Amino acid sequence: MSTIDTLPPLREVIEEHGLAAKKSLGQNFLLDLNLTSKIARTAGSLEGYDIIEVGPGPGGLTRALLANGAESVIVVERDPRCLDALAQISNHYDGRLKVIEGDAMETDWQNLITRKTKIVANLPYNVATPLLTGWLGGEAWPPFFDSLTLMFQKEVAERICATPADKHYGRLGVLCGWRTHATKAFDVSREAFSPPPKVTSSIVHLQPRPEPLPCSIKSLETITRAAFGQRRKMLRASLKSLGGEALLEKAEIIPTKRAEEIDVAGFVRLANAL
Repeated sequence: MSTIDTLPPLREVIEEHGLAAKKSLGQNFLLDLNLTSKIARTAGSLEGYDIIEVGPGPGGLTRALLANGAESVIVVERDPRCLDALAQISNHYDGRLKVIEGDAMETDWQNLITRKTKIVANLPYNVATPLLTGWLGGEAWPPFFDSLTLMFQKEVAERICATPADKHYGRLGVLCGWRTHATKAFDVSREAFSPPPKVTSSIVHLQPRPEPLPCSIKSLETITRAAFGQRRKMLRASLKSLGGEALLEKAEIIPTKRAEEIDVAGFVRLANAL
């Protein structure tokens, strides 16, 4: 039931516009508007920002963002079936919603924004990690956004927030730990979605670090790809093609350590040594 505005409940919207979720688009719709409001609040104050949302579907999170004070919401939706439902939301909220029909993987984000920006989204599972690494992996920093509040499969969320010695720690944890403060806010039960996915989901909030340790992103990617590509091996073996023990000595890393034991600062030293 709708508890945040006078628009119809989302189940009625889905039925009216024939919005049965498509597996090919990674669609799983959140129907509980109280839950979408909780996600919106996790992003902090929305006033004074452009809020970008990817894959709004019938607009459950979109409505929550607008009802919780967002003055400007920009949504990127690939599915043309959703456009009429989103247009109704835009009309209800006096044009504070701008709808872009297109593929998020091909969107020029810089051209969408006019001021400070936050990204808040229930990302389609099939593009969630590529979108995140694209937003965090640019050479220019600080980025165009002030924060990211995103939904992922729980396993991916754990990888994003992982630290050394955590079984989920890997390349994604190094990238996110290097450039952001990443925290898992809360889990979302599979029963909250229509249709229910096969896994639990989690909301992650990422706050960009204003000045990450100096490092080339390309070198860091090269180092972490090699180190975690053979994570059971000691670094002197997994990094042999990149300089092996000489590289590790230069970075002041013990050669018998494994990738999962090296913190972000250690990987930065290795990237700079490379």
